[in-house]
Amino acid sequence: MSEQATAGFAVETRGSTQELGAFVVAARFDRTGRELAFGLGDGTLRLVDPAAPAGVWRPANLHDGAVLALAAHPVAGFVSGGDDGRLVHLDADGSAHEWAAFGMKWVEQVACFPGEKGLIACAVGKTVHLFDAAGHKLKELVHPSSVTGLAFDAKGKRIAASHYNGASLWFVAAKTDSPRVLEWKGSHIGLALHPEGEAVVTAMQENALHGWALPDGKHMRMSGYPGKTRALSFSRTGKWLATSGADAMVLWPFFGGGPMGKAPMELAGGDGVICSDAAFHPREEVVAGGFADGLVVLADVNSSRILPIAPPGRGPVSALAWSPAGTHLAIGTEGGFAAVVDLSKR
Repeated sequence: MSEQATAGFAVETRGSTQELGAFVVAARFDRTGRELAFGLGDGTLRLVDPAAPAGVWRPANLHDGAVLALAAHPVAGFVSGGDDGRLVHLDADGSAHEWAAFGMKWVEQVACFPGEKGLIACAVGKTVHLFDAAGHKLKELVHPSSVTGLAFDAKGKRIAASHYNGASLWFVAAKTDSPRVLEWKGSHIGLALHPEGEAVVTAMQENALHGWALPDGKHMRMSGYPGKTRALSFSRTGKWLATSGADAMVLWPFFGGGPMGKAPMELAGGDGVICSDAAFHPREEVVAGGFADGLVVLADVNSSRILPIAPPGRGPVSALAWSPAGTHLAIGTEGGFAAVVDLSKR
């Protein structure tokens, strides 16, 4: 990465930046891509039009405490969970609606599946609460321990949850709720579902990944990380899984019999700084990586070409998000720095 010392950064010529004054927990674009929200540790969302980011970054005060989870609503607006025990929908006109309150229990995970008949799930302790797009409660799915990761499959038919000693896979429309339990001893702290439904992968407390091939349940073990893997991001086709937790973006191949028996690809490494976040482009084999020193880069998987996006110096990158069309990249850091970068062709 030494060439970046003299290279220009895209945020300087194609971006808009803000100092938001609080830890950026998450960044999400809405389903249209016309609004971007940053969820902050002070309980607010900061909203901006990515097509006009130099305009007003509007605050929305949603939680009495920190925002812990943020997702694009299935149709319009955003859904957030907080350490005040509330699940809140911020609709397209800026109105906030409390959909559920769980008292002293934190709403630590939120996942949504798009469409008028879309779904919203939130995890509170051991229980996943499932809602329709209008906020009506559908059911509760109870797990053996606290849920640490949550994801719908590509068709919205199943939802996966990670927890202690493994993960559970549920059919959301089942009349009788009985999960398929994927077992592996230990603390699982995050989860990703293969976009073609071919695997479930979890991040583990002991700096490793564990996976289960579907439908046969064959185990997959991916290790060698010096730090915790907080980000798991599949490419659109599921060919690659990009991860954080090492001093490079680590990409595991989910093709040709991989990942078992295959060495991962490492991109944008060499400086000894841990990658703290990674997010695949929604359409191309391009991955964004954020590092513990604030550096953000794009890497082309096929050519290994690196494009510098944001320079180091603003604190560890804690949030990366692509717009649905892949034209804009949102960046947030633990120090409260936020940016939106226009990467569309000109």
